[in-house]
Amino acid sequence: MTDNVTTRRAGPFAGLEEFVTENVPLAPYTCFRLGGPARWLITPRNEEELRQTALRCAENDVPMYVLGLGANILVADSGIGGAVFRLGNDYWREIRLEGDRLRARAGMDMQKLVLKCVRQGLAGIECLAGIPGTIGGGIRMNAGGRFGDIGAAVTGVTVMDRHGQIAQREKEDLRFDYRRSNICAPFIVEATLQLEQDDPDQVLYRTRQIWIYKRNTQPLSARSAGCVFKNPPGCDLSAGALIDRAGLKGMRLGGAEVSTRHANFIVANNGCTATDVLNLIDLVRNRIYQRDGILLENEVQIWP
Repeated sequence: MTDNVTTRRAGPFAGLEEFVTENVPLAPYTCFRLGGPARWLITPRNEEELRQTALRCAENDVPMYVLGLGANILVADSGIGGAVFRLGNDYWREIRLEGDRLRARAGMDMQKLVLKCVRQGLAGIECLAGIPGTIGGGIRMNAGGRFGDIGAAVTGVTVMDRHGQIAQREKEDLRFDYRRSNICAPFIVEATLQLEQDDPDQVLYRTRQIWIYKRNTQPLSARSAGCVFKNPPGCDLSAGALIDRAGLKGMRLGGAEVSTRHANFIVANNGCTATDVLNLIDLVRNRIYQRDGILLENEVQIWP
């Protein structure tokens, strides 16, 4: 009886306290700087610690979430009643160059990787300039835009399932579509990218042009999670153009505001809450549906 009580009090991650912390505020880890705490924040230092904690989650029916650099997500004010994994230490940021082939672990910052490729004269991921996030998150959602998507460069992915089992997904097994991939495993561990040797000055020029375009058209310095809605299929106008045409630029609810620079961005002003952002997302979606008969789909992920 005593042993059972002790086990319950210790929780599902007993013995793993070096890299599992309870009731951790998530707002500082997100681009919105909003949201409540995680019941558990897990920061595994290597693949084995990731395997151990994933298995504990599976055995104890603990919901799992994976947090990169906090782009493209909105955490509810009530927080997350599960385990949030953050692959953020040096182990998860390791990259290896093998000629024009690059291997990157999931926690590598996409912007730092773009700069590394510029210096090495490696072309193929300039399209990621100005897009915040990690390689793991970027691949899962096929990050990109009008200049291309990361999926075009991916030739292989190492994944881990919720039971800690590792599998390799080769290029022929992978499918990348608009802001999605067919990767279902909860964890991307590592990815292989096929790049091309090029003049470093030319790679730098293209990267800089993409960055300048985004700096001039998007609120990159604001508290925002990127594009809120996906562009609707079969429509001549983007989600941002539809929102702009509806006169919603600058619309505010509480501390949340539709960006005046790019209508498909919502920015969090002082005093903003996650609920403010959620309410503004609903308002914009309803207005566009009433006006154009188009139901916009979220690109930003809402946790939980």
